[in-house]
Amino acid sequence: MPTLLPPSLRINPISHTLNATVRVPGSKSLTNRALLIASLANCTTHLTNALFSDDSRYFAKALQTLGFDVQMDEVNHSMTVTGLGGKIPAKKAELFIGNAGTAARFLSAFLTLGDGEYILDGEPRMRERPIGDLVEALAQLGCDIKAMQNAEGGMQNGQICPPIKINASGLKGGKTKIAGDISSQFLSALLMTAPYAQSPIEVELTTDLNSKPYVDMTISIMKDFGVEIERSGYQSFKVLPSNYQLPITSYPIESDASAASYFFAAPAICGGTVKVENISRKSVQGDVAFVDVLKQMGCTVDENDNSILVTRNSSLHGVDVDMRDIPDTAQTLAAVAPFASSPTRIRGIASARVKETDRVHATCVELDRLGVRVEEHEDGMTIHPVEKMRSASIQTYNDHRMAMAFSLIGLRFDGVTIENPACVSKTFPNFFEVLAQLSK
Repeated sequence: MPTLLPPSLRINPISHTLNATVRVPGSKSLTNRALLIASLANCTTHLTNALFSDDSRYFAKALQTLGFDVQMDEVNHSMTVTGLGGKIPAKKAELFIGNAGTAARFLSAFLTLGDGEYILDGEPRMRERPIGDLVEALAQLGCDIKAMQNAEGGMQNGQICPPIKINASGLKGGKTKIAGDISSQFLSALLMTAPYAQSPIEVELTTDLNSKPYVDMTISIMKDFGVEIERSGYQSFKVLPSNYQLPITSYPIESDASAASYFFAAPAICGGTVKVENISRKSVQGDVAFVDVLKQMGCTVDENDNSILVTRNSSLHGVDVDMRDIPDTAQTLAAVAPFASSPTRIRGIASARVKETDRVHATCVELDRLGVRVEEHEDGMTIHPVEKMRSASIQTYNDHRMAMAFSLIGLRFDGVTIENPACVSKTFPNFFEVLAQLSK
């Protein structure tokens, strides 16, 4: 279990170049997709190297509340899920999913397979995160999903947000359209649930799709469980009625590429080498491509079958990069950028404004707090090099990625204090323990 963290945490800088090997937890994205698909399957599935964090616990707890047998073995990083072939035991349930956006989107589609009334709600920030595109797409398929009108949620600025009520009577199937520019999780939710519809489901995208690698990940894990998808690029998808069935009882979860990005970035900031184990460029996780951005900045990247090494031996230079396919690593790049020799322009991350916080604005505010010159754009930011920073207490906005990214700056500059460091429990509870391994 991770160490209990104080209300604020001063980051200790590292005076030497790095030479470390670390391992990060299992992938949040893969764990949550595997939990959903395993609960739909006609078998019992053992998830190994599963992530135990706030997000995955909320998801697993929701499945348990719905009547599924989900066994959690945190010591051995494993979960065991007994699937029920597309049936949901509970006829009525109120599910609280914190600020777990993945759980909110995936469960919204999953619950349409049930027979009864379900309410999905979360923390105040979750009540500000739009889910209307998914609700509308499911409504086109005949599902009865409505925003629950109240003073704190349901509708925000004309957008449907949790809490929502689902009056389920099975998923009929048919054709639907959905936007892909807010969250690729909407499409992933539809695709993973679709095999248990009564007739084929065809999904057409009405906009360009953000975070395409996450949809590729969804399709890959569905294939692992025996379900193939017909597709035309990222424009349209067709799923026939089918059943998930894992050919073996154990399903391994890769280490989290988004979490690994902080340790790929550490040598870019401090110099030296960091090796991250249990991940490779063959990963189905798109965020592994963050190492390509570091290459552009002047780092070298060495790849093995089960590890990636990042080294920086010379100076860094800024880049102009579109990160729409890997938006969860944009804050990591923002932490590296002040140490480059030229400005860095981050583009394509307008969707990051509706994450755990408005990540574009929050990142700009906190960089400015440190004395870094930064220009905020609608779709990203421009970050300028800085010779000297000023000490600051970094506000994390209860966003795990703010805490982890800005901790990297503290490895080089003695003056960074992270407020509410415990927010990393959302996806990486022992982050600061792993970070401390870099100083050895």
